[in-house]
Amino acid sequence: MSNSALTPSEAPQRFSLRLQKDGFLPRILVALGLSVVVAAVLILLAQKNPLEAFSALLAGAFGSPHQIGVALNRTSPYLFAGAGLALCFRAGVINMGSDGQIAMGGIGATATILAWPGIPGPAAAITALVVAALAGGLWAGLATAIHLFRRVHEVLATLLLNFVALLLVQLLLSSVLGQPGAGFLQSPLMPRTVWLPRIPVFDFHIGIVLAVLAAALVSFLLWKTTFGFGVRVAGRSRPAAAYAGFSIAGITWQLMLSAGAMAGLGGGVEILGLQHRLIEGFSSGFGFKAVTVALLGALEPALTIPAALFVGFLETGALAMQRQIGVPSSLVTVIEAATMLFILAATVRRT
Repeated sequence: MSNSALTPSEAPQRFSLRLQKDGFLPRILVALGLSVVVAAVLILLAQKNPLEAFSALLAGAFGSPHQIGVALNRTSPYLFAGAGLALCFRAGVINMGSDGQIAMGGIGATATILAWPGIPGPAAAITALVVAALAGGLWAGLATAIHLFRRVHEVLATLLLNFVALLLVQLLLSSVLGQPGAGFLQSPLMPRTVWLPRIPVFDFHIGIVLAVLAAALVSFLLWKTTFGFGVRVAGRSRPAAAYAGFSIAGITWQLMLSAGAMAGLGGGVEILGLQHRLIEGFSSGFGFKAVTVALLGALEPALTIPAALFVGFLETGALAMQRQIGVPSSLVTVIEAATMLFILAATVRRT
């Protein structure tokens, strides 16, 4: 273990120095080049023109202010959950429950709005987001209690609770939160007064701004606080952290509750900013994309910002490529996975 890992006042290296020292940027460029080659081969096998497909992908992601806004809206929940997961993974706490925590955040936000319709719009939106964060945190806390008190591995506990949360969304939408007479499970549309404000021209809601601020706060906690110092030491060596006086159980509680609150807030932002109602399965897959974001960001909360933007814009562009060129949806998924796999291989943390 390096001495710098045990210095409470340690500050993160400047990103430019890290890029130069570790050869980070060249590896990223090589990874992107390989992903383009693999994607081109797959598109050729599907009997489509790769140049037309890539042109459609770029236009779908950056072709207009509206498309950029769509990508930013897609990025928000990934960044909220991904920054929290980066903090967990940094200490060796493997939280795989973001799907469920995002779902619980959506439930909390929706229940708050529907239960108190008389609250003024801004106050209702703020209250709903706070409840969303609490709901996500409590759901993560349940997994933590199962892990610490019953000795169930956190991966298993968080993964299984994902299914419980998704089923709970179905249960509530088929009863107290559901819209009577709807063709599928959804809640009533929320009043416009509680929708998150949108940025003109680009038409994205302020959730991405909140997500960037949250990621910056998590980065500050990691690098500038005693808690963050304990997280970094625990990630290097749990015996060393215990010897230094840190409670591993306490760190686990704090990390899981924080990550759950971040994911729950992401779920609340998704509901108030984009969906404007709770919909069955709205959070499916978000948690695993958040894991990708955390890993792409090399477990650095600040770096999850560009990582989440990359995933959001890639998804938006790939969907446009599917619509315009007719690339099969399964192939789009394979191209996304191959791209992320190459990037992860290039950015993996080396001990």
